[in-house]
Amino acid sequence: MLEYLDIIMFVALFGAIMLGYPVAFTIAGIAVMFAIIGTYTEQFDFVLLGALSQRIFGVMTRDVLIAIPLFVIMGLVLERSRIAEDLLEEMGRLLGGLKGGLGLSVVIVGALLAASTGIVGATVVTMALIALPTMLRNGYSPSLAAGTVATAGTLGQIIPPSTLLIILSEVMSNAFQQAQIKQGLFTLETISVGQMFSAALLPGLVLIALYVVYILVYARIKPEVAPALAKEKREQVNVKRIITILIPPLVLIISVLGSILGGIATPTEAAAVGAIGAILLAGFRLQGRDSNFWLSIGTAALLVVIILAGNVTIRLQKDHVEMSEYLLVGLAIVLLILAVNAIYISIKRLIRQKMLAPVCTNTMTITSMIFVTIIAASLFSLVFIGIGGEARVHQIIEQMPGGEVGALIFVMLLIFVMGFFLDFVEISVILLPIVVPSLILMGHDPIWLAVIIAINLQTSFLTPPFGFSLFYLRGAAPKEITTGQIYQGVAPYVALQLVGIGLIWMMPQIATYLPELLYK
Repeated sequence: MLEYLDIIMFVALFGAIMLGYPVAFTIAGIAVMFAIIGTYTEQFDFVLLGALSQRIFGVMTRDVLIAIPLFVIMGLVLERSRIAEDLLEEMGRLLGGLKGGLGLSVVIVGALLAASTGIVGATVVTMALIALPTMLRNGYSPSLAAGTVATAGTLGQIIPPSTLLIILSEVMSNAFQQAQIKQGLFTLETISVGQMFSAALLPGLVLIALYVVYILVYARIKPEVAPALAKEKREQVNVKRIITILIPPLVLIISVLGSILGGIATPTEAAAVGAIGAILLAGFRLQGRDSNFWLSIGTAALLVVIILAGNVTIRLQKDHVEMSEYLLVGLAIVLLILAVNAIYISIKRLIRQKMLAPVCTNTMTITSMIFVTIIAASLFSLVFIGIGGEARVHQIIEQMPGGEVGALIFVMLLIFVMGFFLDFVEISVILLPIVVPSLILMGHDPIWLAVIIAINLQTSFLTPPFGFSLFYLRGAAPKEITTGQIYQGVAPYVALQLVGIGLIWMMPQIATYLPELLYK
């Protein structure tokens, strides 16, 4: 039985997580317990735990992970300043005249919020509170309404910027390097966050298209489940208001993603711009009785500074400095003062509305959960590898019937089943570092592999009994929506996600075209 200690360790972890204890402490506790057992049975060298400090230091000093709290701040500020609510209301007015129009508006706004916030819980709760009652009042099937809201909220996991994609880029990059080392290569390639973002963009749009087609076809076949709004219930569409509400978030999205995909800024720098941009948007949204003059001037000044920084290099540490360079430095200082003043005004408005403290608290909570889980998973993988688990997993994958295709199907099924019980962070940092190197060694493209795994992980938010989107929706949905109706509503969307995986499997170019174009 002791020769199966690695399998027993994995099963024990699974069982311990099911007991409901905090995940990070459960992972670390199981790792320490089996390190002690392995030491006493002479299957584990306790000296290996000395490498843990290096792993923790590596997590702490990894620049790309700094983007996580910045993107979280960006999302929370946009959600709490009711920008998401305005988007939902306006899109509902715009598309409400179509059969299934309200459902389409939920999917489109879910995609916009995914690209601007990436916070699944906030998106699902916001749309459940605003869109779900409206859909029910206008005769929508409860199961269709609930399923559409829950699914649209999970788009934040596949559409960049996404916390899942940042974590995946780190995990896949490490696995890719391990595979190259085992192949005897010395010049190692990596996978950047920018590559992951570009790879996930088209597959995310494919998923949105599948959802839209499903709603339109379903509403066509059964008009009673998704009727158009009656003429007397439709409010007049105000084009100016739609532009005012849609343009600022779109500009922010394009600025953040465009700077990353265009190679202008690193993900961390772009995330910082996104966080500041969200704070400034919230400042405009929370205007109250104050004037927006200095806020507008400061925002314009910040945009000029960003443009100057990307196109002009000023160096005063040289023998001869031109007068024009001194003037540029003076201009930059004035612009920065105006920009800092605008940020100060926005933060002051957030404080006045009692929004800043909850944003900071939630950011710390989410970020701490992610980082502690990553560190605990490093300890788990260290012990698991030390007692021979990695070699066993590699052997199992190699012996799968069907070669590399059979091995990938096995891993994808394993991820899908684990998604019924575990969170995407847990699966990403525990399972993927163990199985992905073997898949890459078999010849699977790491970028393509990361995208289909990301879509598979997205289903973990929608699969009972522990799908997080289902919990969020259950807590915010009206009482007349039953849990059974929620499960019934998300089932077709889970099937559509599997269809999406199939499409990308058959046409890898959907995932690899943009990375190859932008990162030759």
